[in-house]
Amino acid sequence: MVERRDAEIFSPERVTIVGVLNTTPDSFSDGGRFVTAAGGPLDVAAAVEAGLALASAGADLIDIGGESTRPGSRPVSESEERARTIPVIEALTKRCSTPLSIDTRKGAVAEAALAAGARVVNDVSGGVDPALLAAAAQAQATLILGHLRGEPATMQDAPHFDDALEEIAAELELSALRAEENGVERSRIVIDPGIGFGKRLEDNLELLAHPGWLRRRLGRPVLLGPSRKPFLGTLTGDPAPA
Repeated sequence: MVERRDAEIFSPERVTIVGVLNTTPDSFSDGGRFVTAAGGPLDVAAAVEAGLALASAGADLIDIGGESTRPGSRPVSESEERARTIPVIEALTKRCSTPLSIDTRKGAVAEAALAAGARVVNDVSGGVDPALLAAAAQAQATLILGHLRGEPATMQDAPHFDDALEEIAAELELSALRAEENGVERSRIVIDPGIGFGKRLEDNLELLAHPGWLRRRLGRPVLLGPSRKPFLGTLTGDPAPA
């Protein structure tokens, strides 16, 4: 696969496809495939093969996460999250030229992942941890800032917006400005409106209908992650796997 420079991962000239690799027991779709239970052993070889399969299928970025952020999920320790992700990143870096992303809310995990070979930090919390912003800035990494109010454990407890698009855009803009103030280059910031993260069905549909508006409003690339989200099952009558 042709290696891409960081600036080209989210080029405005093309759609970027992100492949998700969860090394967790409880995430959507592939949760439990590589970690059999909380605290259970990580099958690094199987996870690496899954990552290589994503690259072969055409993924432009492989996003590796060691902490579930599905509705109702609970946080895990830094040490557990590192143990689930760093060996996979180290191994994939040696066998794959596709850029790797670390999906984390913790600065220490981001720093370790970047040292291991990741080139992108994907933070669903929008950069709440200043140490994460510092790690991304120091490594000159691309930073994806997601929109989330509260914590995954409670984010679907009666979410409410008066004007979902405007409120989410304004909160993402604050996250992006905070990242810049902490040294992350503007050109390296991507925004994610957080489909399914503390959103009602109508909010998710409005966000999916207006990615162009968000891009113009914020002047930054927009990442959308609707895959396997429960609202799709609500619409189709075919619920995604729990």
